[in-house]
Amino acid sequence: MQRASLQAVTRMVVKLGTGILTDHRKQPDLGQWEQLVAQVVTERQAGRETVLVSSGAVGAGMGVLGYDRRPTQLAQLQACAAVGQCRLMAIYEELFGKFGVHVAQVLLTHDDLEHHDRHLNARNTLVTLLERGVVPIINENDAVSVTELKFGDNDRLSALVACLLPADLLVILTSVEGVIENYGRPDARLIPLVERIEPALERMAGGTLSATAVGGMVTKIQAAKIAVRAGIPMAIASGRKRDVLARLLAGAEEGTLFTPLERKLKGRKRWIAFFHHPRGALIVDAGAKRALREQGKSLLPPGVVRCEGDFAAGEVVSICDTDGTEFARGRVLFGARQIRDGAVPRTEWVHRDNLVVL
Repeated sequence: MQRASLQAVTRMVVKLGTGILTDHRKQPDLGQWEQLVAQVVTERQAGRETVLVSSGAVGAGMGVLGYDRRPTQLAQLQACAAVGQCRLMAIYEELFGKFGVHVAQVLLTHDDLEHHDRHLNARNTLVTLLERGVVPIINENDAVSVTELKFGDNDRLSALVACLLPADLLVILTSVEGVIENYGRPDARLIPLVERIEPALERMAGGTLSATAVGGMVTKIQAAKIAVRAGIPMAIASGRKRDVLARLLAGAEEGTLFTPLERKLKGRKRWIAFFHHPRGALIVDAGAKRALREQGKSLLPPGVVRCEGDFAAGEVVSICDTDGTEFARGRVLFGARQIRDGAVPRTEWVHRDNLVVL
């Protein structure tokens, strides 16, 4: 993929991290917000629909409630999120309002994206808002969501939103220039292009030392794996630069660009691959793995070594090799108890139409 192709982007998701929205006092950095909003408005005026996934609610609430570091107790986190989300939206509404642009708050939980009807409803709502010229501002519903607060991963959420729409581009703006090799050392260098996410790159990614943020580069690489498998390019770049979006979309060498796989996943397969917590696993032998990955076959019972977990018919399970490495996901036609009891017919257990190679 050539960077020049980004000039054709018409719909993008931009994730704004806590580190670029708050100052050293854990308070909203209004100068930063203003320049980021101005960039989004500029791209919108150029005809690009933009969805924001915004962190910062917990960080803003911490300042109000007097916390110096991110709390560890769930109730305290939820209190910070409830207070901070109000501040966050009030700031966005005021700043976008200066340009005559309306915003909408969309709070999501994992269940909203996993349940098929709610998944489609969320997509339809976002598309309608974009068609009406509104900028949707999305956040995890931290005040009620246990899982997302535990992992604090709006990077993943932004990748899921990009898959949900789907978007032409995902941009994660953060406090660093991109993926840095040898970070913190004299020989540090920016990696401008990632055409394949290798294990060495994942090992190189570090966490975060921020008092308000959670995740770091690790979660951004995980988000990139989702986006590129769905056929969506993703960029990590510095949100401190006042022209970063314009430079990216003009094809300039800015930040780190992850190139997508050539074959895009269709909507149903994106839903199976990325929007579920697998309820169990089917462990398969080398022949079955080869048939699924290279020949596009359904999963047949002779290739299954064993099943793990307690899942029902129709639920999504991981499909793993004998080393335990997940390489596919699919909706299984039979429940775990039926499989273990041998009370299933000798037909496919996961049809290829309901199976995604990761």
